[in-house]
Amino acid sequence: MKRKTLHFGEGFRLAIGNDKSQAAEMVLASGDTEGGPDNRHRGSDQWMLVAEGEGLAIVNGHSYELTAGVVMLIEAGDTHEIRATGDTPLKTLNIYVPPAYLDDNTPLPAGMP
Repeated sequence: MKRKTLHFGEGFRLAIGNDKSQAAEMVLASGDTEGGPDNRHRGSDQWMLVAEGEGLAIVNGHSYELTAGVVMLIEAGDTHEIRATGDTPLKTLNIYVPPAYLDDNTPLPAGMP
């Protein structure tokens, strides 16, 4: 068993995980973006829960509004960008199955736990 209290500090930060999945917290200031038209997790599904704030997810060229309580499944290979559009920071919890990152800045290649 593992346990972690999230603090939702600025930026992207891995929180907890094992060889089968991992969780990360992300905070984007108003107007900030993460990802883009080439951003994808080739070997991992990404579950994203919006904890606070407002934003926009652009997945495979389609736009989706983000508000507190929204959960979204961005499937392996989907291109995606997340934008904070509200007056307050956008705070999300992201679950990757299997893990998508070696550390906060290094994505894993597809199929590499």
